[in-house]
Formats: sequence, C-alpha cells, structure tokens
Amino acid sequence: MAYTALYRRFRPATFDEVKGQDHVVKTLRNQVRSGELQHAYLFCGTRGTGKTSVAKILAKAVNCENPVDGNPCGNCESCRAVAAGISMNVIEIDAASNNGVDNVREIIEEVRYRPVAGRYKVYIIDEVHMLSKEASNALLKTLEEPPDYVIFILATTEVGRLPVTVLSRCQRYDFRRVDTDTIAARLRELTGREGIEAEDRALRLIAQAADGSVRDSLSLLDRCISLYMDEPLTAAKALKALGEPDRSVYGELTECLLVGDAGRAVGIVGRQTASGIEIGQMVDGYLSYLRDLLIAASSSEEDAKELLNIQEEQLPELRDLASRAGSEVIVRYIRELSNLVNRMRYASNRRVLADITMIRLCRPEGDTTEEALFDRVRKLEAALDEIAEGGYALRETRAAVLPDTKEEEDDYVLPDAAPEELKQACAEWKRIVADLPSGILKTGLRDSAPLFNEGTMEPKLFIEIRSIPESNPAEKVLEGNTFYREELEEYLRKRYGRRIEVEFRGTKERTAGLRTVNIERQLEVLGIDFEEEDDGDDDV
Repeated sequence: MAYTALYRRFRPATFDEVKGQDHVVKTLRNQVRSGELQHAYLFCGTRGTGKTSVAKILAKAVNCENPVDGNPCGNCESCRAVAAGISMNVIEIDAASNNGVDNVREIIEEVRYRPVAGRYKVYIIDEVHMLSKEASNALLKTLEEPPDYVIFILATTEVGRLPVTVLSRCQRYDFRRVDTDTIAARLRELTGREGIEAEDRALRLIAQAADGSVRDSLSLLDRCISLYMDEPLTAAKALKALGEPDRSVYGELTECLLVGDAGRAVGIVGRQTASGIEIGQMVDGYLSYLRDLLIAASSSEEDAKELLNIQEEQLPELRDLASRAGSEVIVRYIRELSNLVNRMRYASNRRVLADITMIRLCRPEGDTTEEALFDRVRKLEAALDEIAEGGYALRETRAAVLPDTKEEEDDYVLPDAAPEELKQACAEWKRIVADLPSGILKTGLRDSAPLFNEGTMEPKLFIEIRSIPESNPAEKVLEGNTFYREELEEYLRKRYGRRIEVEFRGTKERTAGLRTVNIERQLEVLGIDFEEEDDGDDDV
C-alpha cells in the first residue's frame, strides 16, 4: 500500500479536531445546529491554516444524517462519500487551473439541478482569487442569489486580489496563523499515536519553522522522520533536517555586530553554510530573529510575552540583548538584511554579498543613514563608559612595561610616551585629576586643560591652568615649585608605564601648535572616523 503523507492522514474530520481556529469553528457549528446557514462563505488566510479542511467538514455537516452537536457523525453514507471524495453533492474546484469564464458557466448550469440525495449541493472553490475578471463577473449573480439548496465556499490566500463585488456577497472568515504552542501540542499528539520517539524541543523547532501552518509542520515532521527512520528525533537532528541554524547562533551573530567583530561575524556565517545551511534561508531566519529583537526592545515584558512566539525562558536574554542594541540599531540591521535578500535574487555569488553585508553592519562608519549614526553613537558611548571605568584596552600593554622590583627600577629607563599615550592622557584628563593622591594638586588642577605639541609629538604634556583665585594652590605650582610637577609625572608614569614630562602654563602663555583633545579627537582616539575641517581653531 502506498504511503500517505501525514498532513493527509491526519486531516481533521470534525470541527473539534481543528486546531487554532476556535473563532471560526464555533460560529459554523452554531449555524449547523440552528440550521441558519449562509449561501456563500469566504475562507481567507495563510497557507496550511485549515481553510479547505474546514470547508470539507462544513460540507459533510450540512448533509450529515446524524449530526452530533454541529459535527458530522462520520459514519453515515453521506459522510463516508464526502471523506472518500466520491460525493455527488460536494464539488471541489481548483480555480488556479479552472479559472476561465467557461468553467464558471458550467457551474452556473449545474446549480439548476437539485441534489439527488441529501439537502445541499456544496461548491468548494479553492484559490478563488485566480479566477479571471470575466469569470468572477459571470459568477456574481449566482453567488448573490443561488438556489436554496446550494452553498458556495470560497477559499483564498490572497483576499486582497478579490473584487469587492465578490467580497460583498460572502460571509467572511479569517483563518489566523496557529501559534507555536498549539502546533507543538498537535505534533506531540500525533507522534504519540504513531509511536515516534521525539524530544519536545525538536517538535517545538519544527513548529517554529512551520510559521503558523499546521500542514507545513506535518510536512516538516514527515521529512525529519524519513531522514532519521527508526531513530529518536532530537533537537540537533531536527535542525539538521530542517536546514536551519540553532536560534542561539543568531544571538551570537548579533553580539558580534554590536561589538564590531567583523571577522567573527563572517566566520559564523561561513560555519553555518559549510554545515549545509542555505545562505538565503539563514538570512530569512536572522530577519525573523531581529523582528523578535525589535519587538522586545519596543514593548513591555508583558506585551513581549504575548507578541513573541518564543519560549518564556528565552525572553530575558532577548530583552537584555535588545536593550543593549536599541531600536534604531536593530532597524538598521533589518534594513540592510532586507536589501541583501533583494540583491541575492540576482547574484551569482550570494555568499560574497552576505559577507560584505556583515562587514557593513559591523562598521557603521561608512553608512550615512540615521540608523548608522545611532549605531556609531552607541559604540562611542560604550567606549567612553569603558574609559570611565578604567578599562581602556591600551592599559593591558602598559602594565607590562613597568619593572617588577626596586632593583630593576634603578637600572630601568622608561620609554617615552607614544603619541597615542599623550592623546589618551588628554582624553582621560578629568579622571586623572579625580584620581590624584594629593588633595592640593587635585584642587589646583580642577580647572585645567591638557595640551600637546602635535607638530613634534614630543613626550610632554602642557597643563594650562585656566583660573587662579588667590586661594587656589595652583598659584604655588606656577611659581616654579617642582614638587607638584614631579608628583604628577610620577602618577602618569605609574598609570601609563611611560615617561611623560609635564609643564604647567598660564592661559596668557600662548604657544602655536599646541592642541587639546576635543570631541573630534576623542572620536579619533576611540577608533571612530570623523571628518574634520582644519580651520585652525584648535590652536592655543
């Protein structure tokens, strides 16, 4: 006997077996019980949500000899004939292949004749949006005033393509996407009946991949069972059979984009494609993940639980990542990846396009859009926070420069500060002043600014004292007291592991070529490009 696919074998036979469409089946059952049936129904919704199955159940119920609480009994001659597809009272028409006006004229001719047995002739027209304009117009009059023994059930996945004249003549029912929990429960029920051993997480992964379609979930389960015949179905096997990466891969990829690690991001994409995952499918999956991330960033925790189709234990991690990224940055990622999907349709080497996009996402400096600007500001703020906490990356190398013992120090000559150390000292000046051990020196330098000679980049900081009230100890420093200068040089030596000479100056001592580190220079120190016009305003 030929094998029957799961979605055909387990097609719902009664309204009670339909999953995720309670708002539809409740209304139809009430109409069957009361006998107040409509002459034309319109079932619309995405694929695999039960439109054709409900149409067949309704067709059985209206002609059932022994209905049970609005459900067909399934045992009478009429129910068996409909289930076997041999009933003369239920006519199924595929409008995708029978969409001409002549096909509709045949229907109009047939509705003139009463059913030989049973009460109603039921016409199920699938993909009704495929009817030509002439065919739709020919159907209008019959659809509006059919004989009392005729019921039309129209089904479509693209209700927007139907003429308004057809819509106005039907009672419309919208079939919703079925949530992941409902589909997973249905898969658990069917695998139990079939004696198939499967992990709950594996079934949930299949339910998520089905994207709200019960029929698709059964087709995917069929594929997994065929690949791993007589083996327990684990989550890892399900992912391999589906050709999709684990959701945690998308979280890892997002972390790389946020910190600007382009090499690691490209490596993640490479490992997934090397394992057999199609690049287009991975990009589509990542877009779906970013959509969840955007909702988590833009809504409250309670709203996120309702809107996101994920396990509850995954929500805290998703919200944490979303808060660090921000809505504007996530929107930029979605925009770039959506453009990538369009470009890949016509590309001969899709992997190259994907790698370029990952690098662009890691490097927002070359993007002039508003979302990229938000991403650059986010990276700048993160780097400034790192400086404020004393975690700037250059310090890892400075500590190794200092000698370990006093004996080594006597014979050790510190290297001069490099230009980057001078720039970094200027960028961190406020924190340096706050951390000085001497209270007098700290107070004296409270209103001061560091300068450096950009022309020669000699290892010297020129500390400009901007205001000197009579009580300000900085006045003693300017009188030539070398104690405070040596104390500051010692502090800088310990902080940077480099020799930095210090010279105190007053605001009246103007010297050309000295510069301070303004916000543009801080951007440069932090590795962020900034186009600066050299207008000479920084000269002191």
